[in-house]
Amino acid sequence: MSSPDVETYLRTQERRSLLRFITCGSVDDGKSTLIGRLLYDSKMVFEDQLAALAVDSKKVGTRGGDLDFALLVDGLSAEREQGITIDVAYRFFSTDKRHFIVADTPGHEQYTRNMVTGASTADLAVILIDARKGVLTQTRRHSFIVALLGIRRVVAAINKMDLVDYSRGVFNQIQRDYDECAARIGLTDVTCIPVSAIHGHNIAARGPEMSWYDGPTLFEQLESVEIGHEEASRPFRMPVQWTNRPDSTFRGSAGLIVSGAVRLDDPVRILPSGSDSRVARILVGDRDVDTAASGQSVTVTLTDDVDVSRGDVLVARDAPPSVAGRW
Repeated sequence: MSSPDVETYLRTQERRSLLRFITCGSVDDGKSTLIGRLLYDSKMVFEDQLAALAVDSKKVGTRGGDLDFALLVDGLSAEREQGITIDVAYRFFSTDKRHFIVADTPGHEQYTRNMVTGASTADLAVILIDARKGVLTQTRRHSFIVALLGIRRVVAAINKMDLVDYSRGVFNQIQRDYDECAARIGLTDVTCIPVSAIHGHNIAARGPEMSWYDGPTLFEQLESVEIGHEEASRPFRMPVQWTNRPDSTFRGSAGLIVSGAVRLDDPVRILPSGSDSRVARILVGDRDVDTAASGQSVTVTLTDDVDVSRGDVLVARDAPPSVAGRW
């Protein structure tokens, strides 16, 4: 690429939004296989990884030697031996429209606490449902946790449609059951998609097997869903992750803006100390900007020499949260 082409490419990459989402559901609904398929279809698997996957699929795979996409995610030996996800596995991939961070969370009831960890930072939840089994107790449990943590956007991926002969009737019944479940717990932004993660149907591409379905593919839904509007409208909040002090002339507070926006000269308050100051500089990487919003990782410097350390929170001075010492 020529230099202008590189600069254009980098600007395009910078403008792409980031969606954090989780996959959850009951045991053996195909969560790891789905993520493996997402990585594969987004061209995020290198040739050496494919070669290793082919070898592993023959050794410990569950598809008779065919590529077992779950092995791209299930990295622990215990997970491969048992065929279940135990720990939360994070993977990064991207398309032309958006960057993604996905958390593959355990389906087994014993590891529900790990699912909560993965859901705590997600913008959206993909809840898998085995088309043969329908909505199960663990499906409802995970859906309730998703609602409890404030995730309002849900994709109900009705997986393994190939094992029910791609039946439209089966899909419609599960969709009705899940919509009823979701409505009872306050989940109203739900999109149901019939998929086959193993074969890739309705993941990135459609196929003749489910020509009766005219909704979005999973990729289309993930790329188009709107995110960040609620967070952007809330007051500014930024937990401080570390103090950035490369030399004696610079001292900044680095962290992820979890809600609202901040601008130069905005009045802020440091909690829990209650000290007040104003924003002197905002840096994204090593670049100064005039404003930053929810979802961006930034370094903020203040006009006053006040004590700010890891664990403190920078908030809008005119809209601070309440501070409590116990629940």
